[in-house]
Amino acid sequence: MTLNILATGTSRGIGRAIAAAFDSDDVRLIGHATRADEAGTIPADLDEPGAAPALWAEALARFDGRIDVLINNAGIFEATPLDSPDEDWLAGWERTMRINLTASAELCRLAVRHWQMRGTEGRIVNLASRAAYRGDSPAHWHYAASKAGMVAMTKTIARGYAAEGILAFAVCPGFTMTGMAEEYLSKRGGDKLLADIPLGRVADPAEVATTVRFLALEAPASMTGAVLDINGASYVR
Repeated sequence: MTLNILATGTSRGIGRAIAAAFDSDDVRLIGHATRADEAGTIPADLDEPGAAPALWAEALARFDGRIDVLINNAGIFEATPLDSPDEDWLAGWERTMRINLTASAELCRLAVRHWQMRGTEGRIVNLASRAAYRGDSPAHWHYAASKAGMVAMTKTIARGYAAEGILAFAVCPGFTMTGMAEEYLSKRGGDKLLADIPLGRVADPAEVATTVRFLALEAPASMTGAVLDINGASYVR
């Protein structure tokens, strides 16, 4: 049976690599982008109320009523300095939480209920971050908190629904060579940050995508609840 996969945030970086990782597999993958001009994707601004359920409904319609795998990759990494005006700091916190965690939670809930109603198995792969465990910069409290929440949510789903054949996994990359990371490295001093990575380099998006593909298609059921690190040994636990 051809698997139907919904993956969010596939227009660039890790998400684009994830979509490409399934090219040779017997799957149908629908991606997602914020803008409507991204070919082959469903547009949805996950900062907007109702966007995540609308994305799920559209994907379900395009897949003739069946989704087998959900990959939550969409996310933002926007600085909110501690000394920002109160309203700006709170707005940054809430925007990051809505996009990185709340929208993913909505999609996970819809996926779990979809599989329960159909009486079928399903898989969720959530893209979290090394920041879930070691934190992040003082300007990124919200980012670290959102990714820690994603890890906790993944583990909760895995424990709650494994008996129904619903599996959940998380991936925690460190720095990955995307446009977002390149900008951050240049501002924070790339040499110093690389010195903190024993491997001596940041991860390539294809490395993250290979891991996501494995979890979505091949990982044994007993791995449900696993959180896999891809950070060049910059944080080990």
